[in-house]
Amino acid sequence: MSGYDRMLRTLGGNLTEFIENLDALHSYLALSYQEMNAPSFRVERAADGKMLLHYYSDRSGLCHIVPGIIEAVGKDFFNLDVTMDILDMNKEVERTGKKEHVVFLIVQKARRKMRKAKPSRLQDSQDNQSDQEALKAAFLRMKEKYLSVSACPVKKSHWDVVRSIVMFGKGHLVNTFEPIYPERLWIEEKTFCNAFPFHIVFDESLRIKQAGVTIQKYVPGLQTQKIRLDEYFSIIHPQVTFDIFSICKFINSQFVLKTRREMLPEAWKSQPTLKLRGQMIWMESTRCMMYLCSPKLRSLQELEEHKMYLSDIAPHDTTRDLILLNQQRLAEIELSNQLERKKEELRVLSQHLAIEKKKTETLLYAMLPEHVANQLKEGKKVAAGEFKTCTILFSDVVTFTNICAACEPIQIVNMLNSMYSKFDRLTSVHEVYKVETIGDAYMVVGGVPVPIGSHAQRVANFALGMRISAKEVMNPVTGEPIQIRVGIHTGPVLAGVVGDKMPRYCLFGDTVNTASRMESHGLPDKVHLSPTAYRALENQGFEIIERGEIEVKGKGKMTTYFLIQNLNATKDEIMGRPTTPLDHKGKQKREVFMGTSLPTTRLQGSVQPFCPEHTSLASGALDTSPTDISKAEARDLGKEDRKAVVIMRYADSWQLLPDRNVADETDINN
Repeated sequence: MSGYDRMLRTLGGNLTEFIENLDALHSYLALSYQEMNAPSFRVERAADGKMLLHYYSDRSGLCHIVPGIIEAVGKDFFNLDVTMDILDMNKEVERTGKKEHVVFLIVQKARRKMRKAKPSRLQDSQDNQSDQEALKAAFLRMKEKYLSVSACPVKKSHWDVVRSIVMFGKGHLVNTFEPIYPERLWIEEKTFCNAFPFHIVFDESLRIKQAGVTIQKYVPGLQTQKIRLDEYFSIIHPQVTFDIFSICKFINSQFVLKTRREMLPEAWKSQPTLKLRGQMIWMESTRCMMYLCSPKLRSLQELEEHKMYLSDIAPHDTTRDLILLNQQRLAEIELSNQLERKKEELRVLSQHLAIEKKKTETLLYAMLPEHVANQLKEGKKVAAGEFKTCTILFSDVVTFTNICAACEPIQIVNMLNSMYSKFDRLTSVHEVYKVETIGDAYMVVGGVPVPIGSHAQRVANFALGMRISAKEVMNPVTGEPIQIRVGIHTGPVLAGVVGDKMPRYCLFGDTVNTASRMESHGLPDKVHLSPTAYRALENQGFEIIERGEIEVKGKGKMTTYFLIQNLNATKDEIMGRPTTPLDHKGKQKREVFMGTSLPTTRLQGSVQPFCPEHTSLASGALDTSPTDISKAEARDLGKEDRKAVVIMRYADSWQLLPDRNVADETDINN
C-alpha cells in the first residue's frame, strides 16, 4: 500500500540475496526515518546447501517474528516453502550495549504443485514422515557444525558468496546460473588502485595493506607502512566495536567511516572531516577485508568544503551522479522557495489591496447608494428613478450666522463635524439615507433609494435622535448646547445621479421644496411636520401636537404639526444605545432602584428594546411608589447621575422613577 513492495521484490534474485541486502535497505530508509533502530542480518552458507541466518538486534524478544516474515517472503517472492529453527541465542556486547544474537537454521524447498488426483492417506503420511526425519537429521548436523564455526564465514573462495543455493528435498536448483571465473586476475596493481580510487584493504589486525590513490591524497597517513585502520578512522555506522570480529558480524551492513581530525595535517584540521560510505568484502584466501567505498557527499557545496573535485571520483562511481542530481534538486527547491516567497508576497499585497479596496468602497458608498455605486463602477449609466412616496428631512442650526460671525473658522468646523458625526451614526441606526450637507443644513430621506413602507417612522425616529444629539454639541460662543430646527415632509420625488466629476445622488421635486419650507418655518428645538408627514405618522405610536395654520412661503396656508416623542421607545433606544442595568449609588440624595433588563419589541421601523410609557419599580425593589421631589432636587439629582433615573412630570409635582435614563439638564427642564 505504501509502495515498498516493489523495493522488496527487487532486493534480490533469491532468498539469500534478499536477506543479504536487507541491511542496505534499512540504511537507506534510515535517511528518512532518523529514529529507526533496525536489526542486522547475515547469512552463512555451507557447501551442502544448508544456510544459517545470524540475526542481531538491540531489542530483545523480537526474534520470534523473524521466521514468519522470512517464510512469507519465500512463499510470496520466490515460491519456496521455508522452515526456520533456532540453533542458538545469546547476548553480545557492542558499542551501543548488549545486542541479541540469534542463529537460525533455514531449510528451503520448492513448493509442490497441486496434484490432480488425491493421494492415498498412507502414501501422504509416509512422505510426511520421511520429510520430518530428513529435516531432523539436517537440523542436528547443522547444530553440531555451528558450534565449531569461526566468527568469519568460512568459504572455499570469495566467489562462493554469489553461488546459487542447493535446495533440500529433491535436490533441484532454484537458479541454474553458474558463473565462470578466470584462472588468474588480469589486472595490474596500479590499474586497480586507479580504477577504485577509494578502497582500503586491511588484515585481521586492522593493519592497512593497500589503499586507492585518491584516498591516499586526502588521508596522507595511509601512505605510512604498517599503520592501523582504527588510528585514522572511526566507525560511524553501524555502531559496533572497531575490530575484525564485529565487522564480520555485520558484513552485510553499509559501513560509514570518518577520518580522525587529530591525525590530519595541521592545515587541514579546520576543514570538515571526510566521511566514507561503502561495503566490507571478506577475502578468505588472503584473510583480509576490503573496504570498497566512496566519499559521502551530497552537494557541490560539500565537495568544495572538502576541497575536492568531481575528477577525484571514479567515472563509474554513482556518487558523481548523486552530487549533480542533488545539486539540481537543491536548485529546484530554491526556485520553489523563491516562488513560494513571491506567492506569499503577492498574497500579502492582495490582502493590502483588498483592504484598500474596502476603504475605497466604503468611501464611495458613503457618497452614493451601494447599488448606484456598483453600476458606476461597472461603467453603466444610472437611470433616474421615480419614487411615489418617501419622507424627506431638513435641519439647520439656529442663529448659525451669528455663531459664524463671532467664532474662528476652525471652531465652526469642529462644531459642525461633531454634530454631523453624531447625525451620521443615527443614519445607520435608523437606516435612512443621507443626501447631502450644505453649510449647517443636513438633508436625509427615508424610502430612497430602497423603497420601504416604514420610511416616515424611520425619519421621525431619526429626527428625535437628532434633537437629543444636538444637545451634546456646544455653542462655541455661549458654551450652551446648540439648537436645531427640523422639518419633515412626505411625498413623491425623482432621484438620480448628476455630474461626471464628484457625482451626487440628488432628489428632485416639490417634496424637496416643501420639506425645506417645513424646516425654515419651524421653531428652535422642534420637529416640524407637514400635513402629509402627520398623516404618515398618525396612529404609529408617536406623540404629535398641532401647531395650527401658518403661512408657508410659496405654498400658502398650511396646517402643520410638532413631533414630540415616540411613546414606545426610550431615548437610549432612539439613540441606538445598549440598555443595561446600572449599579446602585449609595451617595445619591434619593434611593435609586435598579431593574432587570427589559424584553425587546419592534420599534417603528427597527428592532429596539421595549420599555413601557410609565414603568413601575422592577422586581426586587425596596419601594413600589414614585418618590416625590422638588424641581430643584430633580435638577440636581439629574446632574449627579444622568444615567440612573428619569424625571417625569405629573400635574405640578415631580416624581423620581427607576429604569429610565436622562441625558442632561435640558431634559430635566423639558
